[in-house]
Amino acid sequence: MAPEAAARPTRAELRLAAREQSRAQRRGAAKAATRTALLRVALPSVAALGVAAAAAITVQGQADQQRAQAAGRMPVQASADDAPGHAAAGAAAAQAVATGDRAQASRGDARQPLAGAQPTGAPDAQPTPEPAPEPVKPKVVMPVAQHGLGELFGEAGTHWANRHTGIDFPVDGGSQVMAVADGTIRTQWNPFYGYMSILKMSDGTEAWYCHLRAYKIRKGPVKQGDVIAFVGSSGNSTGPHLHFEIRPAGSGPIDPLPWFLANGLDPR
Repeated sequence: MAPEAAARPTRAELRLAAREQSRAQRRGAAKAATRTALLRVALPSVAALGVAAAAAITVQGQADQQRAQAAGRMPVQASADDAPGHAAAGAAAAQAVATGDRAQASRGDARQPLAGAQPTGAPDAQPTPEPAPEPVKPKVVMPVAQHGLGELFGEAGTHWANRHTGIDFPVDGGSQVMAVADGTIRTQWNPFYGYMSILKMSDGTEAWYCHLRAYKIRKGPVKQGDVIAFVGSSGNSTGPHLHFEIRPAGSGPIDPLPWFLANGLDPR
């Protein structure tokens, strides 16, 4: 048996197929036109954005370069204006940054020796020397200017009822007699000591000056070294000399020589 013949499309089906194909072609053409229009608009926009970005990068690079030049970190010949393109400008900027780092390091190295430096005055200025300390004033001074002793403490002799109660300074009559320390003076007469000046010190110790010729200060306060009287030979005396005694408060006479030595003076 022969196979059945395929059914032929009708005219209506052919017209419907033709219309569908036409619509598909129109839709494809519309899409192609839309893509073409978008590309025509988008490509210039992208290009414009690229140009704007490149310009912004260039302007920023120039600003950075100008600040670097103002700070002294970038050589003028490495400026972006002289660069042929963006890549060259970037290379110049990188070189300028590296150069700035080296310059900054060089300045830091140059400052290092100054870190421990101390400020100094004028080149010719000399340090002001401290004033020399004043010499320490001795606690006591000599009763007469001349050193040297005659009769010593405790010696026996026909001139004294017992032993010698002081030390004698064999000086000329009229020699000045000084207060050995600050204190208060009083004067009196004694048949054995003659004219006497008695200096009472702040600790109660008394210094007796005997066989005087005359007084300069009869009573009142005196300072160490003041002239209070003059050497003579009054009282029980064989010639001009100063008889000097030291009597601590509430005590009899003691040897004046150790007392002088303890106060830094040697009357011998």
